[in-house]
Amino acid sequence: MPEDRPSLVVILGDQLSPGMTSLSSADKHRDVVLMCEVEEETSYVGHHKQKIAFILSAMRHFAGELEEAGWTVDYIRLDDKANSGSFTGEVERAIKRHEPDRIVITDAGEYRVQEMVDGWSQTFEIDVDCLPDKRFICSKSEFEDWAEGRKSLRMEYFYREMRKKTGLLMTQADKPAGGEWNYDKENRKPAGDDLFLPKRQRFEPDRITAEVIEMVGEKFANNFGTLEEFGWAVTRQDAEKAFEHFLGAAAGDFGTYQDAMLEGQPFLWHSLISPYLNVGLLDPLDVCRQVAEAYEDGKIPLNSAEGFIRQILGWREYVRGIYWREMPDYRERNAMRAQRDLPWFYWSGETDMACLKAAIGQTRDHAYAHHIQRLMITGTFALIYGVEPRQVHEWYLAVYIDAFEWVELPNTLGMSQFGDGGILGSKPYAASGAYIDRMSNYCDNCAYDVKKRTEDDACPFNSLYWDFVARHEKTLKGNPRMGRIYSNWERMDEETQKALRKRAKEVIEGMG
Repeated sequence: MPEDRPSLVVILGDQLSPGMTSLSSADKHRDVVLMCEVEEETSYVGHHKQKIAFILSAMRHFAGELEEAGWTVDYIRLDDKANSGSFTGEVERAIKRHEPDRIVITDAGEYRVQEMVDGWSQTFEIDVDCLPDKRFICSKSEFEDWAEGRKSLRMEYFYREMRKKTGLLMTQADKPAGGEWNYDKENRKPAGDDLFLPKRQRFEPDRITAEVIEMVGEKFANNFGTLEEFGWAVTRQDAEKAFEHFLGAAAGDFGTYQDAMLEGQPFLWHSLISPYLNVGLLDPLDVCRQVAEAYEDGKIPLNSAEGFIRQILGWREYVRGIYWREMPDYRERNAMRAQRDLPWFYWSGETDMACLKAAIGQTRDHAYAHHIQRLMITGTFALIYGVEPRQVHEWYLAVYIDAFEWVELPNTLGMSQFGDGGILGSKPYAASGAYIDRMSNYCDNCAYDVKKRTEDDACPFNSLYWDFVARHEKTLKGNPRMGRIYSNWERMDEETQKALRKRAKEVIEGMG
């Protein structure tokens, strides 16, 4: 009889779940799991130090979890002397070590990695079984079927289909709980310092994490960000504790204040679970079900439950579908023809604009900023300043702990920068300083005056906003959601228009 050769089960750094299809199709008593930390993944953009530390520590802990469950794990560390530095190189070395009869892997989350995987069969002359990633609620083919023939791919309609599919926040009559699909209108209140702010659960690094942090600090000393405030969960058990803490301490007010921003308060009522979802430490459908149950049990209000579920069941699944539908050319799109370089203060944090200083500062310290800080502060400034969207995309991909290209690219290039011309957003998310003043206290102690538009101390957002409106008039004036804005612009006298554009030019030249 022929020798029963093992399969080589390749687990990627964002596939840290025991329920991966690659594992469920394998035999733990015969097959070998390959996990590898490789240079190409840690350096294709200049990742935040905490992002690298989080992923590598979570990988090492997951390898230990698999070994305890009886799997044979071949684990390659970043600093192993023989490490080839690439996934393909490590698969080649593992094939020589284990002589498998096939490779088993779950679909990669990112297009560039999937291209690499797709080439392994020919490169190594071995069967490669690439299995679907069933952690997602909507498969790629299901999204394609939903999108086919539609004139516009609005998330709201997709979200309703996902609610019906899962039954989350649905009545027995197949109607949305409370009679509405979306309670976003109740979720836009600013927060005050006098409100009770929950203390968020953070985790002291254990021996494995401390070892990784030391290695990252030495090897990636010049990367963006600090390591001192690292407090992320790196195990499934601690990720579940973090979610349970959110559910009990913060979920009740999450909806109402999810768009709010406060100086010195980086976390507010947000769940902080996106990194855990994106690497597989938490299951998206499971956390949505727990939130729905908390609403049904009267523990949290409907607007908070619906707002949370919409972000995961709706938006997260939707942007993944858009990513795989629109790649590979999606990352090169630039519908607004923006060409300026990203200002250096995005890396240094050195700016007199209080809102940007706060958002970038907490990003540096925690590898985190919530969705409104990303969309309406760092994103909006880049949009109205006119930054080339590819540069904005690469910054977001680098600096945030939860950033993987499938979720980050559509959010940044599409939603934030309108680079896809309106696939994700029906209009650009351009705004003046008034929005930031309404939703935060950043303007209270800023060097610039948010009420002024053309003076030397006027908030740069104000003149840049109107300059953006003016220079894109041919492209945007016909957009039905921009009609009122262009009416306001046209009502201004010529002197005011010139003064706004002159001030915008001064702001732009001052960034050079």
